[in-house]
Amino acid sequence: MACTAMVVERAISEGELAACCSEGGPGPSGWGHGWSLPASPPRPAVGVVRHALFVSLPFPEPAIAVPSRAEVFLGYLDYFRSRLVSKLEALPGGELRRSRLPSGWTPIELLKHVAHDELRWLEWRFEGRPVADPWGEDRDGRWYVAAGETLEELVAALHAQAARSRAVVESHDLADIGQPGDGWDTAGPAALERVLFHLVQEYARHVGHLDIVSELADGQLGE
Repeated sequence: MACTAMVVERAISEGELAACCSEGGPGPSGWGHGWSLPASPPRPAVGVVRHALFVSLPFPEPAIAVPSRAEVFLGYLDYFRSRLVSKLEALPGGELRRSRLPSGWTPIELLKHVAHDELRWLEWRFEGRPVADPWGEDRDGRWYVAAGETLEELVAALHAQAARSRAVVESHDLADIGQPGDGWDTAGPAALERVLFHLVQEYARHVGHLDIVSELADGQLGE
């Protein structure tokens, strides 16, 4: 059983999880690299679905075999999410709500944005689900995070969104076309594969943006 790169959303036994995730064993989502869970995570009972977990993931090298094209997309999304969260957690506390760039966005706002971006594309647009506030990270045309929203809460929200996103992808074929709705532009609904391409490039750009901010903040260099 291949181990999901960041989201362990299926009920699996502790033995299967340990075999999958031990150092040197099969890599997450079939990427073929050893990895490990965070130290002493809470252990659910067998048969209980575990919440999403962010771990330090290696780059999904193109030559590493994966079981499907869908898993290629999921693996890249897992990787970029993990890198984004790692970079945010490494920033000095005061930098999370400070803007280092003329455009004015802050790192913690970026975190909230990417979670809502997945929600919009995969749940609101592609699956046509009712979403109370698909642009919930925006206020007056800019990203917004309330003073009471913490990094821990927003990381947890990204955890939950990652699990829902994976569930959407695994329940469809990449050629499936999204449901008609107000969220699409005049070109109409897109295929799931095109939606995933969009999300991967969105994450890649934003992690690069965060690399720049991190270097300006404390000299931390990106890849």
